Amino acid sequence: MASIVMIAADLVAIAILALGIYFTRHRRRDLLVAFVGVNVGVLAVAVVLSGATVALGLGLGLFGVLSIIRLRSSEISQREVAYYFASLALGLIAGLSTDVSPTALGLMALIIVALYVADHPRALARSRHLTISVDRAYTDERALASHLESVLDGPVTQLTVLQIDLVNDTTLVDVRYRASASVEVGAALSGARR
Repeated sequence: MASIVMIAADLVAIAILALGIYFTRHRRRDLLVAFVGVNVGVLAVAVVLSGATVALGLGLGLFGVLSIIRLRSSEISQREVAYYFASLALGLIAGLSTDVSPTALGLMALIIVALYVADHPRALARSRHLTISVDRAYTDERALASHLESVLDGPVTQLTVLQIDLVNDTTLVDVRYRASASVEVGAALSGARR
């Protein structure tokens, strides 16, 4: 009976995480399926391993290797990696719990709340990250930063030159910057409409 309650708690938790938080904010159906699939798969194996004589470390290690291989096989953002690991953690917590534990339920709720807050559209709303190709070969980073600040309409907080092409007169740069206050207001309004 306890494992059925924990399985139900996990299904509710992954529904809130994947549908209620991730999908409503990012609208990527392919990753929604991946998060739910990873969660339910890990949950099923964890339930089986919790009652088996097989070494638990071996089973969890196997899932860790498989999840890392899957994460490396396609390009996803760090945000999506966080959702993957949250899905894994929810499945493990629920699957390895032998009884209905307030600690386990609290940890599951903590994971959901942490991602809700950390991935909220208003959290660090002005912070931006781009990889941009500039139509001039810049060898002076200060001049490049000044140019980017005028183009992006905000102060550059960090930049990394990825490539300088002197033949085609271009610079490829990874830039982090703060958007102007008008962009922040637009993002807040966009987030409020969702």
